[in-house]
Amino acid sequence: AEKFGTPLYIYSAGTVLDHYTRIDAALAMLDHLICYAVKANSNRAILKLLADAGAGFDIVSGGELFRALKAGADPGKCTFAGVGKRREEIEYALDRGVYSFNVESEAELDYINEIASGKSQRAPIALRINPDVAAETHAYISTGKSENKFGIGLDRAAQIYERASKMPGVAIRGVQMHIGSQITEAKPFAAAIEKIARLVRELKSKYNIQFFSVGGG
Repeated sequence: AEKFGTPLYIYSAGTVLDHYTRIDAALAMLDHLICYAVKANSNRAILKLLADAGAGFDIVSGGELFRALKAGADPGKCTFAGVGKRREEIEYALDRGVYSFNVESEAELDYINEIASGKSQRAPIALRINPDVAAETHAYISTGKSENKFGIGLDRAAQIYERASKMPGVAIRGVQMHIGSQITEAKPFAAAIEKIARLVRELKSKYNIQFFSVGGG
């Protein structure tokens, strides 16, 4: 504090990398990609630390993608999540070659299709499915119940994927869910995965999807 002044934020590179490597080791038997949520802390030094370790990034804006790329991120390991994506952000992410757009609604699917078609491109997409599972976290940060209005209802998912398969501007790449934040138990994740597993198998068979994202939290 005497050298740099205050306020001063100090982060432990060792702790950040320890958390990353422990998750990576736990998933070692699976073909997996860990995407750090840039919104959690967009400090360039931390982003570079994780990029150098091989992490992907979960971004929710064009600005976050810009920061991640400046820190050395591979755009092919970046997923673009979040509501309210703007045209220029979608175009920027398309031009940079992000791994996938996590689509929050049917209206957003139509919008991405329109933008990508206009650029003679196909946007890789995954629909965010709401599994209607309680995350057992604070009510204000729970996003996996039907009343939370996040994502697309599981009962409509197959129908909307069928629609997406006929769109010229999108390419179906995966399926995604995110049930909330500050979750301290594994049980809600297991329950949500169990509910969506049948859909995942169906999508793998029909569209040869490449990933199932279980979200963060």
